Amino acid sequence: MISLRTLSLAVLAACAASSVLAQSAAPSSRIAPLVDGMYPQLESIYKDIHANPELGFQETRTAAKLAAELRALGFEVTEGVGRTGVVALYRNGTGPTVMVRTELDALPMEEKTGLPYASKAKAQWNGRETFVAHSCGHDIHMASWVGTARTLLALKDQWQGTLMFIAQPSEETVSGAKAMVEDGLFKRFPKPDYAFALHTSPSPFGFVGYRAGPVTSASDSLEITFKGRGGHGSAPHVTIDPIAIGAHFVTDVQTVVSREKDPAEFGVVTIGAFQAGTAGNIIPDAAKLSGTIRSYKPEVRTKLLDGIRRTALASAAMAGAPEPDVRLGADTSTAAVNNNEAVVQRTVASLKAQFGDPKVVQVQPITASEDFSVFTDAGIPSMFFFVGVTDPKDVAESMKKGGKPLPFNHSPYFAPVPEPSIKIGVQAMTTAVLTAMGTKG
Repeated sequence: MISLRTLSLAVLAACAASSVLAQSAAPSSRIAPLVDGMYPQLESIYKDIHANPELGFQETRTAAKLAAELRALGFEVTEGVGRTGVVALYRNGTGPTVMVRTELDALPMEEKTGLPYASKAKAQWNGRETFVAHSCGHDIHMASWVGTARTLLALKDQWQGTLMFIAQPSEETVSGAKAMVEDGLFKRFPKPDYAFALHTSPSPFGFVGYRAGPVTSASDSLEITFKGRGGHGSAPHVTIDPIAIGAHFVTDVQTVVSREKDPAEFGVVTIGAFQAGTAGNIIPDAAKLSGTIRSYKPEVRTKLLDGIRRTALASAAMAGAPEPDVRLGADTSTAAVNNNEAVVQRTVASLKAQFGDPKVVQVQPITASEDFSVFTDAGIPSMFFFVGVTDPKDVAESMKKGGKPLPFNHSPYFAPVPEPSIKIGVQAMTTAVLTAMGTKG
């Protein structure tokens, strides 16, 4: 899902100034020792999930494993929510309901890390066989999720309320959160008072990144089929060439970004696929374009969608072609994740007390997307944050001129360092939940 170079740069800049202060920061007296004691089990869970990834809405083994882990802790577990999702509840007196979300799914790609526990799994995806890999860090998320549940139960004398741990399917297609909500997530189960999620970042391990307000972009798919009239390539005058129409559209649509959108606001329109024709001397009947649209603000999102549709219609009309089929959004759309400012402020104060100020870094919004927005848009005060998973020496080397490039999320070489990344994830999420549990109203 996410490429986070901005976070890497931010935390690397903080590294030089952080060492003395970070060493003097006093950690929680109970969280860190608990996490240290359970870490070997969490690493085992991580490596098993990493070696056995599953694609969106196919995560039966992964879901069953997580369900069994939480059921063994005493959670009330419901499986099959939103097809393959898991909901686990633990009630501990009167207090807020706090949701912690992890993702279940992996990516349709081959892993090339060479790790001893590297994935060799394959699965069917869109009618073809593909390799499958956890190259986005969801396996780190799941191990941290289990560790957080264990830690919170060990500390249940410190909080009152209801834990709502959900394992969401198919985040990579930004459709799993919607599937869970449509399957009654907030009707069959309590609607949370607060919600949290974390994500791996290829920044130095030991660091936590946060931001109030928009933290990821809205994502909308784009599919346009331009219709023409096929014929011989030597006689274009008796045809309507959909390739030429599509080519005009690809260049003209960028003026929506550069001339209609406020230049101070983020917005991207990318055409990633252009499919047309079978031979160089044949003008085809149709050309299909696919792409992605990204933005932060709803008004920018609306302007881009309207401008794309208008430009597509104009491109076809200019060539005297039939009206194109324009599909924007459809089932693969998601809004921007908006972190609640009050929740972020309270949680960051606790995180800084846990890790030390220099290790908790404010970051810029990222341009990738996340369907955790389904929960924030449901009116749940939430916080989506980042944990570093890369050796600081490797990050520093990658930033040097001529340095070795750092594998980012979705790279076949993306290889988080399990320890201390998982430990930091558990400590950070446990701290966030405890802070929310102590918040009334």
